[in-house]
Amino acid sequence: MGLGAAAGALNVSCRNVSLPQRTKPIKPIRGSWISIWWDDRRHFYWNEACRNFTTEQWQFAVKDVAELGMEYLVLLAIAKGGQAFYDTPLLPKLPMVCPDPIGALLTAGDRYGVKFFLSSDWYGAWDHRALHDPDRVAKRFQMMGEIAERYAHHRSFFGWYWPNEAHLSPYFTPDFIAYVNECSAEAHRLTPKARTLTAPYGTYRAVCDDQFIQQLERLDVDIIAYQDEVGCLRMDAAGSAAAFERLRRAHDRVPERALWADVEVFAWEGPPNQQTSPLIPAPFARVREQLEAVSPFVDRILIYQYQGLMNKPGTRAYGGHPDSTALYTDYTRWLKTAGRGV
Repeated sequence: MGLGAAAGALNVSCRNVSLPQRTKPIKPIRGSWISIWWDDRRHFYWNEACRNFTTEQWQFAVKDVAELGMEYLVLLAIAKGGQAFYDTPLLPKLPMVCPDPIGALLTAGDRYGVKFFLSSDWYGAWDHRALHDPDRVAKRFQMMGEIAERYAHHRSFFGWYWPNEAHLSPYFTPDFIAYVNECSAEAHRLTPKARTLTAPYGTYRAVCDDQFIQQLERLDVDIIAYQDEVGCLRMDAAGSAAAFERLRRAHDRVPERALWADVEVFAWEGPPNQQTSPLIPAPFARVREQLEAVSPFVDRILIYQYQGLMNKPGTRAYGGHPDSTALYTDYTRWLKTAGRGV
């Protein structure tokens, strides 16, 4: 009886929490994912350009986002396709012009005030063993140790990103909770002051009930940046607003877990949601609707992603689709008139 009454009270509070009014200003973009290289065609328009970036170009890439008022960059991976982006005995190194792109990014972050979340993976291809296979876990932790030893002295090393992302169905799986908690425990040991972030998908199925809130309480992560899934065509802006409203109600019950958004600013050149289909910039009219949809409910807005999909005209770190300068220009025009100071 007591447990049932408590669960009932929790569900009522999920429904009745006072939420911000939709008349609140639209929040600007405060950060983005960034990649060094990716092993499929989704990053087709900037993959090779980034492989050929010099140290100075990686630093200009950080300067460009800082000029837009972005505070955070999330490094998508520290290795991919069996090749590492730094020197490690675990894997061969990806051939690149820049000898240390991670170091170049963090050095620029130090200079321009951008905070980085560094990925803990990918040692190998993702499959069902990626979360808990003992050999994979040992190598993941070895890579985290190497990254911490090499880069944690940077002021811009703000935190870690757990890239084996959860699918809400509508709950986190026990395996995912265990994975996050194991990674966070290792992060606390290596870098006690670092923050932790993950970015689940399946947001269209988001719920606010006692089971989900209990999972939030068990999940040892500081920030959850849920994917808005508009780019992946699982929701439109109205659906995104409804999902993030439910998530806001849940996170208000567990304020230790910050609620951020991962807004997808891409469209698809070919069939959607295919690894063979390059990402291209979405029109700003759609992106603005996405920002408006999540703004009343989230603490910060990140995007997937500035790199390749937004380029400052004349940048010395150009890589991406030809329309990327148009998305940049349209966003900066809006930012100057409506988004500054929000």
